[in-house]
Amino acid sequence: MTGSINELAEEYLARRVRLDPILATELGAGDDPAGLPDYSADGVGARAELDRSTLAKAQAIEATDTEVIAGQLMIERLSTGLALHDAGEWMAEVNVIASPQHQIKHAIDLMPRTTQEDWETVAERLRRVAASLESYEQSLRLGLQRGLIASQRQALEAARLARQTATPGGPSYFEELLASYHRSQPKSNMDFEAACQEAASAYLGLATFFEQEYLPQTIAVDGVGPERWRLYCQLFNGATFDPQESYRWGFEELHRIRRDMEIEANNILPGAGIDAVIAHLDHDPALVIHGADAFALWNQQVLDGAVAVLNGVHFDIPAPIQRVEAMLAPAGGAAAMYYTPPSMDLSRPGRTWYPTQGRTAFPLWNELTTVYHEGVPGHHLQIGYTTWLGERLNPFQRILGGSSGHIEGWALYAERLMDELGFFEESSYRLGMLASQAFRAARVVIDIGLHHGYSIPRNVLAEAPKRWTRESAVEFLRAVTGIDSIFATSEIDRYLGWPAQATSYKLGERAWLAIREQVRQLRGPDFNLKQFHHQALSLGFVGLDQLASAFSVSTTT
Repeated sequence: MTGSINELAEEYLARRVRLDPILATELGAGDDPAGLPDYSADGVGARAELDRSTLAKAQAIEATDTEVIAGQLMIERLSTGLALHDAGEWMAEVNVIASPQHQIKHAIDLMPRTTQEDWETVAERLRRVAASLESYEQSLRLGLQRGLIASQRQALEAARLARQTATPGGPSYFEELLASYHRSQPKSNMDFEAACQEAASAYLGLATFFEQEYLPQTIAVDGVGPERWRLYCQLFNGATFDPQESYRWGFEELHRIRRDMEIEANNILPGAGIDAVIAHLDHDPALVIHGADAFALWNQQVLDGAVAVLNGVHFDIPAPIQRVEAMLAPAGGAAAMYYTPPSMDLSRPGRTWYPTQGRTAFPLWNELTTVYHEGVPGHHLQIGYTTWLGERLNPFQRILGGSSGHIEGWALYAERLMDELGFFEESSYRLGMLASQAFRAARVVIDIGLHHGYSIPRNVLAEAPKRWTRESAVEFLRAVTGIDSIFATSEIDRYLGWPAQATSYKLGERAWLAIREQVRQLRGPDFNLKQFHHQALSLGFVGLDQLASAFSVSTTT
């Protein structure tokens, strides 16, 4: 019998990485660096059984005072995952950003690619892609038999992205991978080329499966409904939110942010209006970088500069995580920037990934805030710090227990914090920060509105559509944030296939701000912002409910 929550968590991690080779790659752990998951009913069932048996053990342990929050986190995460499993969500796991077809590429992206031996390991993983995707198709076929089917739009986009990943001349993901191999290894290796072709063929086969077998059985309804949304809300936040109250608040918050955007726009071009100012900034030679490599270099400079300025003043950033790398994302993914954590031993650094989507010109006015979000003081500081804490936290607190509301909420809070600290003095960059806030507030009303079929309140925002559809949501997102139609369309398709995740940014930030304010009031003149951040980051990963418990406050405002 496992004696403590921390011991049980370590036992769980050791068993989990054997069942999930992609998790093992993320952590730099495991015995099979070329492995890929079994996505069939047998593979999914084995992982669920591990969760079920571990949950039973966790519930039987009387946690010590130092393990109470960790125990609550472990039980909540396992329970929530099992609720989704038991609802059959794994049989309809088709979306544009986080389904197995994306997870496999993510695992390949994280692999070392320096030595010939490294590349041989990559080739071995490529040779296993076909079997892993076949196991994925088996689960989707089971879903078809049981009436658990993803929406038509998600299947269409999944098919398109699978073809984009593999079709020559795109450039495709595998063409880019092969080119990277040739740059690293001067001697051509036919085995590696054959492995790329084999994996590409598997992705084309997946696209054909979606087009010919899956799509004819889908329906055109995009929203998932209140019950499924509620399950995902718990998954992504480690807390529940009232969708109607959150929907009303989202409109109010968006209205407030738009007023602030009008003020900044007027500072740039008096009387021109937000849209005209954004069009001006998009083409301002002083605020546009040309060339993807030059843009990546700018990202790296901002990342390095943020570490240098914040360290020792507003945060104490340990030396091993002061390095974070700016990367250009490979083809075949969604349009949003993302972050990948360092390995457990910190030998692989944290990385930000920017999808260029074929663009060669990059306006900077709305990118500065995104770098802070993805890097420091955002994702890299929080996740890198958690990784650096290592065994001072158990595996759920440092690896397995993350929730989007806690993580993305922190990153959006980090953007606002940089504004509070005076890092957006120029109106153009502050307008970008506010546009980012508006973007996340718009996500709240779009995500909840689309999945619940809510009506749109009148006279709140002039840009609001008459009713929610995928097309009206795209136009609304463009109107209130200034993003282009390609990005807006990618975002809406993401929300439709990943219910409740989009709301977690702003609702998570709302929770972080509420907790900070309550702690400020409780501590009065003894409140210290740097100390608050240190205490919060030292918790590692927690759900929003556990975060509030740690400070003995509430997540509600």
